[in-house]
Amino acid sequence: MSFLTVGHRGVMGVEPENTLRSFRRAEQAGLDQVELDLHLSKDGALVVMHDADVDRTTDGSGLVRDLTLDEIRALDAGLGERVPVFEEVLDAVRGPVQAEIKDTAAARALAATLRERGATGRVSVLSFHDEALAEIRTLLPGVPTVLVAGRSGPDVVPRAQAVGARLVSLDLTHLTLDVVRRCHAADIRVIAWTVNTAQDWALARALGLDGAVTDLPAEPAA
Repeated sequence: MSFLTVGHRGVMGVEPENTLRSFRRAEQAGLDQVELDLHLSKDGALVVMHDADVDRTTDGSGLVRDLTLDEIRALDAGLGERVPVFEEVLDAVRGPVQAEIKDTAAARALAATLRERGATGRVSVLSFHDEALAEIRTLLPGVPTVLVAGRSGPDVVPRAQAVGARLVSLDLTHLTLDVVRRCHAADIRVIAWTVNTAQDWALARALGLDGAVTDLPAEPAA
């Protein structure tokens, strides 16, 4: 398979993260997939937001789960962009999407939306939370799951296998050749985050990774 490039929250290095503007820019730049993060609002909407609160990425404050969608919509997410919901991203981009569940409560809502929108063929579901991936696998067995991990060790392989993940997304700064080889031996592909500098890209290639998650629209020149 070819090397997979994934736009991290769109291309957050040059655009407001997790906004439609950022996702469109990533697709226009030719990245293979866009990655986004999901939390549930107070009224159950699938809000595209990385943090549990809106403080860092908008001009508002408060936890996503304590705010209604209308309250979140009123916020500026940068350059006049509004915080999108998951369905809007599906409409805004044509290519594959990696949807990361930040709040395990969002798993069931995401499964229902994928089923309703007929989007099970273009969305992979990611999470640090094994239980969220296990729930997605139960609700939608055909949807690819991706285990995300920071400090990865030999346990990554059995964890991925337990939730049916054939792809893992791991922190480049803690990734070793041994882990990559163990994953490949188990027929599990490996991508790493976050790959931004020429040195990062060189390391990703040297480790024999299957892809990279990047904040930028283009790989920097070596």
